Amino acid sequence: MLAQATTFTIEALQARRVTVEVDVRPGLPAFNIVGLADASVREARERVQAAILNCGFQFPGRRVTVNLAPGDLPKVGPGLDLALACGVLAASGQLQRETLSGCALFGELGLDGVLKPCLGTLTVAHACRQLRIERLVLACEGSREAMLVRGLLVAPARTLASAVAILRGHPADDPAPAPPAPARFVAPAAAEHTGRLDLSDVRGQAHAARAVVIAAAGAHNCLLSGPPGVGKTMLAQRVPSILPPLSHSEAIEVTRIHALAGDHPGGLARERPFRAPHHSTTAAGLVGGAHRHSIGEVVLAHRGVLFLDELSEFARGALEALRQPLEDGRVAIVRARRAAVYPARFMLIAATNPCPCGYAGDRERCACSEPQMARHRRRLSGPLLDRIDLRVQMDGEGALGLAGTPAPSSRQAREEVMAARERQRMRLREEGARVNAEMDAGMLARHARLDEHAEAMLGQARARWAMSARAEHRTLRVARTIADLAGRERIHTEDVGAALALRPQADTPHSRAA
Repeated sequence: MLAQATTFTIEALQARRVTVEVDVRPGLPAFNIVGLADASVREARERVQAAILNCGFQFPGRRVTVNLAPGDLPKVGPGLDLALACGVLAASGQLQRETLSGCALFGELGLDGVLKPCLGTLTVAHACRQLRIERLVLACEGSREAMLVRGLLVAPARTLASAVAILRGHPADDPAPAPPAPARFVAPAAAEHTGRLDLSDVRGQAHAARAVVIAAAGAHNCLLSGPPGVGKTMLAQRVPSILPPLSHSEAIEVTRIHALAGDHPGGLARERPFRAPHHSTTAAGLVGGAHRHSIGEVVLAHRGVLFLDELSEFARGALEALRQPLEDGRVAIVRARRAAVYPARFMLIAATNPCPCGYAGDRERCACSEPQMARHRRRLSGPLLDRIDLRVQMDGEGALGLAGTPAPSSRQAREEVMAARERQRMRLREEGARVNAEMDAGMLARHARLDEHAEAMLGQARARWAMSARAEHRTLRVARTIADLAGRERIHTEDVGAALALRPQADTPHSRAA
């Protein structure tokens, strides 16, 4: 007798549909699984057999063959256990085969038949909704995560016996209790809660605080450069406090990523991610790909902030790996047997010292030689710097300690940022973009209209500094954001001037790199 059940396997950040075909026929007792199953799926034979017997069902003493279709898709993870067990019960006549149609089964089985949650529950629920599968049967502990997907009937089950009862028409079990605290997704390096960090804590450096507000308003990349102690890290850590809250669709994206990474405590993400990896992080640590399910920091920072402190201390290869995600908003990892594409729309906030000792320009304190300075500058390549929209120079004269004028409060700055982003959302709602940093050349031509004087100023800068096309486009995006903060529909001369002033290294050879 042949039975079919539907389940999913996780590939990168996608859930791939798998049809479990179970055939039971006379012959010597055997349990074979075919269809590119990895070790965790092949070991399901022992878990499924023990779970069936310990839940009071009969395991067929005949030849059992399981095919996981499609045959060319690698099947990974223990989430196929429940579908395998229910398929065996249906093929052996202990469960009506018709009850398996129109529903998906996802979960790991213990030897006692208890159903356990698996990584990727939200991704699987989202895939069910896209494929118009009406019902998803899964473990109680993962049910609240799946319920975040609207329009899907989620049926929690504690054990294999409960799942069989649900398929037979009985009520589902109660979902697991909600977690006591909301998900916050703040990196260990930024363990302080962003609610206690306020932009007004920063005193002096008014131009740097304003640049950070502009960066937050348009989701632009920003580089803070200056000697130690001027407030670069302090300012960067307060960026999350001025960012707008996640929309529902963005929260789903963030929750899916962190759930697959295994650092999701439950519920919908409430805050934008803030990732701050150490400068010893490798290229694989930043972009992922160390192993099959490795998710890099740039992906974990999706829809949030990636803060790289001591930027010049990162390995050259790790920094060069940032080029694609900074340009395209995604990471494509290709290996010999697989390829995966991950979303990586993040705001890069970086901080660096101007020289090895950090006091370049101060003759009394800086003892760095010219070769040392040259080596330090070469650590940041031209193509990487060309992808950074705002470059802010912070110096000791702007940091007056407690005597300095405080920056605007995070609440004030956040209101300003949210108003600017709402203008962008309304303008770009038909373009497939959300913020100015995501605009391509065509969108810039339509939405970054310059007045006559602003066009002349940009032309002069283009001729004087030999600006690359990328540098010009990024300058226009920043100018568009500055105009949005001022509530102007058309970009004026002062907007272009401010955007050019925030690229003070535009006249270096770096900007001419491809």
